Amino acid sequence: MERTALRRGLTWQTATVTAITSETTRVSTIVLDPPDWPGHQAGQHLDVRLTAEDGYVAERSYSIASAPGEPLAITVERLDDGEVSPYLTRELRVGDQLELRGPIGGYFVWEPADGGPLLLLAGGSGVVPLRCILRHRQRSGSDAPARLVYSARTLPDVIYRAELDHYGDGAQVEYTLTRSQPPGWTGYTRRIDAALLAELAWPAGERPLAFICGPTNFVEAAAAALVGLGYPAERVKTERFGATGG
Repeated sequence: MERTALRRGLTWQTATVTAITSETTRVSTIVLDPPDWPGHQAGQHLDVRLTAEDGYVAERSYSIASAPGEPLAITVERLDDGEVSPYLTRELRVGDQLELRGPIGGYFVWEPADGGPLLLLAGGSGVVPLRCILRHRQRSGSDAPARLVYSARTLPDVIYRAELDHYGDGAQVEYTLTRSQPPGWTGYTRRIDAALLAELAWPAGERPLAFICGPTNFVEAAAAALVGLGYPAERVKTERFGATGG
């Protein structure tokens, strides 16, 4: 995921991997224990650096999956032609160490004082920082209504499904499965477009705060649709995937 962020003042540190959870066949959550983590805000990200034996260095940015106050975690989707994600999802083991720096980013963040209603739109692994926001909302005791609309190819591709299926207390999750659906599926089956958002988005008159994360085309289309529904552009925060590989 390619992002522009200020990294001045950040230093690399070596974190120990304390747990690894398989979320789907291609996605893993990695819990990290860095020696000097200053804490983070919901929606921020961090950089990971791998150095090969021949000295070649590869860096990637990953959204932070854990809420503030929880053990630091990232969720990584494997790209088969990537330089970093295959190692993180296939080779990494508990007890291994990773170089990281962060937290990074101050725009795509949510604090309980920001209120809501919250509209969270996720495309694929773009759900990661939005899950972080949902967890922060829950842990902080915020009563801001929240609605996550999550576009995935198939039901097995839904990341954090066991967690997302059990949200309540003012938080609602809607899936739309764009490639195939299980027998008996009665949910949504189309991409997140203007028609879908006209049905599921909070009315603009309620002054909702929207966060959109996913591939560039997804983000741009969803943001444009929300603005078309009357959302002020400054109330629509976006985070795009880059094209730098994984």
